[in-house]
Amino acid sequence: MSDRLSVFKTYKLYVGGKFPRSESGRVYEVTDAKGKWLANAPLSSRKDARDAVVAARKAFGAWSGATAYNRGQILYRIAEMLEGRRDQYVAEVADAEGLSKSKAAAQVDAAIDRWVWYAGWTDKIAQVVGGGNPVAGPFFNLSSPEPTGVVAVLAPQESSLLGLVSVVAPVIATGNTAVVVASEKSPLPALSLGEVLATSDLPGGVVNLLSGRTAEIAAPLAAHQDVNAIDLTGADETLAKELEIAAADNLKRVLRPQPVDDADWSATPGIDRMTAFLETKTVWHPTGALGASGSSY
Repeated sequence: MSDRLSVFKTYKLYVGGKFPRSESGRVYEVTDAKGKWLANAPLSSRKDARDAVVAARKAFGAWSGATAYNRGQILYRIAEMLEGRRDQYVAEVADAEGLSKSKAAAQVDAAIDRWVWYAGWTDKIAQVVGGGNPVAGPFFNLSSPEPTGVVAVLAPQESSLLGLVSVVAPVIATGNTAVVVASEKSPLPALSLGEVLATSDLPGGVVNLLSGRTAEIAAPLAAHQDVNAIDLTGADETLAKELEIAAADNLKRVLRPQPVDDADWSATPGIDRMTAFLETKTVWHPTGALGASGSSY
C-alpha cells in the first residue's frame, strides 16, 4: 500500500480568465450516477453571476473585433488542448453521466471534433448569411452579420461535456462572449474545461463558467441589463417561462429550450445556434452617377 495521501482536485469557477471560488464560500456535493461522492463544487451566487457579466462585457470589444480567422485558430487550439487531456475528460464524463469508458470516450471525441467544426465556420458564416442585396436604385446594399454581445448560456443538464461544447462553441465562434451556467448535477467536466480554455489563447472573459443551482444563477442573468441574449437549453419548462419573461425587460434575444427528444448532441450541428446570436447590419452606399453606359464605377 502507498503511504501517500490522495490529492483531491479542487474545482473552482472560471471568471475573467481566473479561477475564483464562489464569493459566498459555499459549495455543494457532486456525486456520480450511483450516488458516490466525487467532489465539492462551488455554489455560485448572484454576485458571481454579476462579476461574470462584467468580465464578459470587458472582453467583448477585443473578441468581437478580432479577425474571424484568428477566432478560428483559437477554437482549434481549444480542441488541441482538450485532445491532450483526453483521458482526464473521459474519466470525468464517465463518472458524471454513468457511462462506460468507451461511451464516455465517444462523447469526449465528439466534443473535440465539435470545437474543430466550429473553428472552421468562423470565417465562413458571414458569406453564408450575409452578402449583397439587389435594390432598385443607384446603391450598393450590403448585409453583414455582427455578434449580439454578452450571451448567458444555460448548459444542458444531461450532457456534461458534449452538450456544453455544443452550446458554447457557436456563441463564441461568431464573436459573442458567454456567461455559462454548467449542468447543476454534473458540473465537473465544465469546470475542468476552464483549465483548457485558460491555456488555449482564449482571452480571459470570453467564456466564464459558473456552477451551482441553475435557477438561482439564471434569474439574475435573465434580468441583467447588460446581458444581450440568453440560451435557455438547460432550463426546464417552468424555469424557462420565468426567465423568458425576465429577459423581455431589455429585449434580450431568447433561444428557447428544445424537447429532450430533439436534443441529440451527437448529431452534426447546423448553423442555427450561430445565427441565433447574430445581428444583421445593412449598409447602403451610392454607386455614383449612372449614365447610358452604366455606373461611373
